[in-house]
Amino acid sequence: MAVNRIVTPLDSAVLETKEQYSVYFKIVTHAFKELIKSITKEQICSIHEATFIEQYGELLTYSLEAFRIKYLFDDEEKMRIDLTESGFPNYLEFRYLINDLDLKQQHMSKLPKVASLKEEFLETLLKYKEPISDRKLHQAASVVYYTTVEKNFIFKRFVQGKIIRVDEGLGAEFMVSWSFYDITYNRPFICFMYFDLYKESVEDYKSEIYKVLETVADRDMNLDIMAYAIDKKLPKLWPKKLRKIDLGPLHNVFAKDELALTHSLLEGIIEKTLELSNYAVSVAIDEINSTGNFSEGGLFSKQYLQVWETKRQETYLFTSHRVMQRLYDKIPEVVRSLTREPIEIPSLKI
Repeated sequence: MAVNRIVTPLDSAVLETKEQYSVYFKIVTHAFKELIKSITKEQICSIHEATFIEQYGELLTYSLEAFRIKYLFDDEEKMRIDLTESGFPNYLEFRYLINDLDLKQQHMSKLPKVASLKEEFLETLLKYKEPISDRKLHQAASVVYYTTVEKNFIFKRFVQGKIIRVDEGLGAEFMVSWSFYDITYNRPFICFMYFDLYKESVEDYKSEIYKVLETVADRDMNLDIMAYAIDKKLPKLWPKKLRKIDLGPLHNVFAKDELALTHSLLEGIIEKTLELSNYAVSVAIDEINSTGNFSEGGLFSKQYLQVWETKRQETYLFTSHRVMQRLYDKIPEVVRSLTREPIEIPSLKI
């Protein structure tokens, strides 16, 4: 099937053909790489935050490449994509990757040796002048998958970043980051917390901080709720600022959501004023800051908790110049509602 005839049924959340896989992986990988570069370049985040965003982005792009290798020649299993306000793989796909790699040796024992595959491929192509069968291509892809993909580099549901000491003037002494793949929205989020410690060293309190973050801050929620839960469970930690970055949705030809941005882009593709590979990425940043504290509890169990002030949500859109022109023409009110004008990133040519 030709690339320009790719269809994705409204009630389907899987990619059915090799052509669909090829186009999808090119779009999502290119989009995420350019997004991470642009966030850093446009100074939307601090230098410290940008460094961690790049690291989390590398984990996600590595996982996307692992998906590409795994499914490209697999006619039995179909990759599940969240087509509603996401554009990224379903969270279950990440779990399946981890499960596969846990059983790596068991799977490898059922596959032919690399030398045997090479010899058979050469004989088929050069001696018999015949194409390689899909079954053999699948075996070869599986060998590459199991021998090159490292479990430690797969983006997990919760990824913990290190605690670092930050520069003076940021209102806190330390900063910790973490990232999670929300199983409701099937999108990656990155969080940063700036904090001080009360009569406690980082090394002694570090494991407790990591434990609490994974327990109460591993999914999307209002920041004031997240901050209260962290503050309550870590009495010796005084949070000063929390930031949450929502990386998505990814608006592209495969999306089936009700967002005006997605509909405008899809209409452009249908009208052939936009290429099949055109896309846009929405990013939202929430932030809250401590303005003081209050006490909670009795005389012998008193704990001081932070009072939070919520900043207005920042919203950004990253896309190519051509898509930008269409959005200004078709849905100017949506473009004007962004924190700043759409940010241009390179288009993708297929």
